[in-house]
Amino acid sequence: MNRYSLTHLSNSALDAGMETVTARDHQSTADMPEYDDRKRYRQAGYRSMFAYCLGRMNLSDDEAGKRIHAARAARRFPAIFAAVADGRLHLTAVVMLAPHLDERAADELLAAATRKTKAEIERLLAERFPRPDVPMRIEAIGPTPPDGKHAPERVGMTEPLHLGASKDAESAEAGEARPESAQDIPATPIVAPAAPAPPARVKPLAPQRFALQVTIGQSAREKLQHAQNLLGHRVPAGDIAQVLDLALSALIEKLERSKFGATSKPRPTRAASDSRHIPAHVKRAVWNRDGGQCTFKAADGHRCEARSDLQFDHVIPVALGGRSDVDNIRLLCRAHNQLEAERTYGSDFMDSKRRAS
Repeated sequence: MNRYSLTHLSNSALDAGMETVTARDHQSTADMPEYDDRKRYRQAGYRSMFAYCLGRMNLSDDEAGKRIHAARAARRFPAIFAAVADGRLHLTAVVMLAPHLDERAADELLAAATRKTKAEIERLLAERFPRPDVPMRIEAIGPTPPDGKHAPERVGMTEPLHLGASKDAESAEAGEARPESAQDIPATPIVAPAAPAPPARVKPLAPQRFALQVTIGQSAREKLQHAQNLLGHRVPAGDIAQVLDLALSALIEKLERSKFGATSKPRPTRAASDSRHIPAHVKRAVWNRDGGQCTFKAADGHRCEARSDLQFDHVIPVALGGRSDVDNIRLLCRAHNQLEAERTYGSDFMDSKRRAS
């Protein structure tokens, strides 16, 4: 038998194992400052905590950097120890918060960041420590080099997302670790490869203000320019932010109409011949009732947060007599729609259906 196969474990045992691993990982991070203070890494044969993390713990440079950065921030603000140990704050959260912590507001800021995702903490910091708007800029990306680092006919819409930030603050936010001494710096010269096009991202700058960075193709660039020309009488100087806002409003209206029949002038309902058909007025009512979010709830009451890839699902399947009315239709993401189908018809049956399709 494969020694790494866990198929023999029950679901409850597997859940318990994951909880144990998570708790152990949180606790080991909280214990790291004491290990570092005592320089126990020397007895293990390593010259620094960073080297120990890479060699003994087999962490990547980024993982080691985040753990050490978080551990040293916790020395200054001990409340971080307990927050990391019980999982209220993750490592990235501590690294992002560290540059903004001071004696007066540390406890309040740490509490505000409790159990928040990276994106949520970015918004929190943008609200507390707003930065100025980035300048609008469109720049062409050069032709494709021999190694294919850049795609042809690509245009970058880029903004400097860290205006006014120091290099240390940027490294801290990214979770990078500075070498602990010159001996930690690789001796081999590093030749920087050609930089790839920056990934698309939306980054909060201040309350209700965001910086957008995205690379677009020639076709999209021409459409943007055409839209700017058509809106010349409404949008001054072809303001890209306003053009995007108007374009997204039109796209959302079209998608909502096709997804759940959104309309300001609903038509009279007609009886459908197909019992599986969900009328537009039912889709509208269900979407509004469920708030455009998956309705699945775990045993502990946690509701799935998915708002994409949603499907209209019959609570009582049509095959078992379920109707396509508001009371029997709910929103589920694809994953939980599949789970409910497996609960109703069995995993083997659903697997055979998926294989057949």
